[in-house]
Amino acid sequence: MSAPAPSSLAIVDAEPLPRQDEVLTDAALAFVAELHRRFTPRRDELLARRGERRAEIARTSTLDFLPETEAVRVDDTWKVAPAPAALDDRRVEITGPTDRKMTVNALNSGARVWLADFEDASAPTWENVVTGQLNLIDAYTRNIDFTDPRSGKSYALKPAEELATVVTRPRGWHLDERHLQLDGTPVPGALVDFGLYFFHNAQRLIDLGKGPYFYLPKTESHLEARLWNDIFVFAQDYVGIPQGTVRATVLIETITAAYEMEEILYELRDHASGLNAGRWDYLFSIVKNFRDGGSKFVLPDRNLVTMTAPFMRAYTELLVRTCHKRGAHAIGGMAAFIPSRRDADVNKVAFEKVKADKDREAGDGFDGSWVAHPDLVPIAMASFDAVLGAKPNQKDRLREDVSVAAGDLIAIDTLDAKPSYDGLRNAVAVGIRYIEAWLRGMGAVAIFNLMEDAATAEISRSQIWQWINADVVFENGEHATSDLARKVAAEELAAIRAEIGDETFEAGKWQQAHDLLLQVSLDQDYADFLTLPAYEQLG
Repeated sequence: MSAPAPSSLAIVDAEPLPRQDEVLTDAALAFVAELHRRFTPRRDELLARRGERRAEIARTSTLDFLPETEAVRVDDTWKVAPAPAALDDRRVEITGPTDRKMTVNALNSGARVWLADFEDASAPTWENVVTGQLNLIDAYTRNIDFTDPRSGKSYALKPAEELATVVTRPRGWHLDERHLQLDGTPVPGALVDFGLYFFHNAQRLIDLGKGPYFYLPKTESHLEARLWNDIFVFAQDYVGIPQGTVRATVLIETITAAYEMEEILYELRDHASGLNAGRWDYLFSIVKNFRDGGSKFVLPDRNLVTMTAPFMRAYTELLVRTCHKRGAHAIGGMAAFIPSRRDADVNKVAFEKVKADKDREAGDGFDGSWVAHPDLVPIAMASFDAVLGAKPNQKDRLREDVSVAAGDLIAIDTLDAKPSYDGLRNAVAVGIRYIEAWLRGMGAVAIFNLMEDAATAEISRSQIWQWINADVVFENGEHATSDLARKVAAEELAAIRAEIGDETFEAGKWQQAHDLLLQVSLDQDYADFLTLPAYEQLG
């Protein structure tokens, strides 16, 4: 391992946390500082490029596959690196934040993979950032257990061979970590999350027969994938592990990335593991990029945009074909249902929907899929077992029957569904409830029997914004206006107060959440990410 130079990273505006010195060692901070020096300037250039591309979409209202990278797409000879044994079978993956209880339960869940999330399922408080790293270190050294203070129930790890393989998701490129600064400049949250995790655990994971595996969120272009690849190359040399030990699965959850799937895999080919289809962020990205494209880009209520919608079908079919053509895993979308302990009828209907969704994915050629709750693991497992049997994946299904034209991915107007007044009310209700919890440090929140994360709030506020700016008329004759959104939000806030009582209401951050939702939903200048203004208010 390279001898670290003294770190010049400063920990800013943060109360000391128990055991933080185990994570924020001089050597680890020196590594993060070096990542920051080498790679943040390119991160900044790529964020600026996002703005330029968005301006081009606003001007043209279209997207196409890149002519300058056609040679990559037509070259049938290249493949991504073979999957390591620990990532060859990914038929069910469970997602969740890195708090102590989730760490134990996710590892024990029976899923093949746990997406350990520092991103959308985790509000990036300093405590969550640091203790999440500690929990993963403790899990790998088997020094973790958990006792629920309310129920008294204790949780401990199962034998190593029964535990899920961890794939860690750092924050997206747009978010900075204000508590770690170099010469007054915050370090990108992605480099903090990746750097601390990789530095402490890369060799430890190799010793356990696994490796440092990552999910890469919010990627918008193959140039962003190239940046990650260069980071991986540098990091592996820095700690002295073989090149190709890192594996990355990229979330295709932006509309621009959907046009660059092959190029993204190509840039990461020595480190690529697969691609994932992420629904809510994908819809959010469509609204964000085509928000001034007129009525043909107006989405209906989010719950009416299923994965069988023609433009979503084009996206998922292209993803499976692309992955299997290049030897990569294709991972399907989220089953977000949270089982009710009180309503068996609700569970029955929901479980049937989950089964149908996972049956469809397995039948389409996906190699695995996501669930948000341990009770859904057996349902998803059964769907993939029925197709895979003893095979670890179905990468041999090349899906050469699939042909997707550029226009198919943005054919939003192929949907018959329209925005509804109930859809507006739901977007407001979910938005307020999620943001309130996020401001209290919770990133994964059960709302109306669904596990919601930041992507949910993004699509909710984006739909409110889009409907108002497109002058949508709902089925009850009401126009989507700022005044109507304010009225619905005020009614929702009053209903929450009546439901939980004045004392609990005042102890929460409800008014703050209400105000923030309206800010990002009604401002004419559309905020690129809700989490940017929200982070300024996070404790």
